[in-house]
Amino acid sequence: MAEILLSLTIIGVVAAITLPSLTGNINERTWNTQRKALYARFSQAIPLLNSLNGYADAETFVTSGLAGVLKINNICDKEHLSDCGVADAYTALNGEKKSMPKTLSELNPILTSVNHCDSANALFKFEQADTDAAAFETANGESIAIYYNPTCAPDMQESGRIYVQSKICAHFVYDLNGTKGPNTIGKDMGFITAIYPIDSVVVAPMPHYQDAAAPNSVKYDDAAKTCTAQDVNYRVPSVHELMSMFASRDMIGGSFSTGNGYQPSTLVKTPTGDGLSVYRLALDYGALDETAKNAYRYSLRCVKRN
Repeated sequence: MAEILLSLTIIGVVAAITLPSLTGNINERTWNTQRKALYARFSQAIPLLNSLNGYADAETFVTSGLAGVLKINNICDKEHLSDCGVADAYTALNGEKKSMPKTLSELNPILTSVNHCDSANALFKFEQADTDAAAFETANGESIAIYYNPTCAPDMQESGRIYVQSKICAHFVYDLNGTKGPNTIGKDMGFITAIYPIDSVVVAPMPHYQDAAAPNSVKYDDAAKTCTAQDVNYRVPSVHELMSMFASRDMIGGSFSTGNGYQPSTLVKTPTGDGLSVYRLALDYGALDETAKNAYRYSLRCVKRN
């Protein structure tokens, strides 16, 4: 009898140690599957809309636009986000607890207003209207908060400085299981962004929880191997993925919410005279600038390879 009790005790201890890890792994696999399926539905639905801009607000965009191309069960205004399963608070990627934003400016104040003078006394100025958030539940059970820009601009293949705020049409913050928890970015929560009103680009980056290197320390040609060294499943974000991450800057948190120049993998379409140009995104004012390839070192936040 003593031997049986000892065996049961050992089994209980082992189960107590391994069960949380096993449950976590199951949750991760489930969330990954759900995340990919949600992104696939958005990628198929968004291009079916004639244009993403011109709707009065986020709620109208959902009722008059998205509801025609996505299966939606319930729509809520900014004062009733929780009625659509959106949690009142969430945990950012860096572990900080935060309240769910209810307006575009609460999501990221730089999305609507920039008046910034850098160390070289260069003025960066941008303004666009603030809008209220809305939310909806999909037929598959996801809860989604939406932040909308009714005047988003198309891709004009501009050269020089681009304020990425003007290109972001709709930013979706999803929760795969509603208010159940853990309500954490990078686990059951994440974001999807629709960029450009026509010929829209839909991205859903999964950023690493920390930068891949010290601030302003990576040249373009070293970026890919720096991401791989951090984690073999991560890569350098495209310019559109970096734009999406900028919109959810405060949901990522940590160094990314206060950092300045981050680089994507995308090369500028118009090369400089002495070689290729690359982009740099300044998170503190939302400007996408061109610079000569490998001329400077920038910060790097890698994204997960699905």
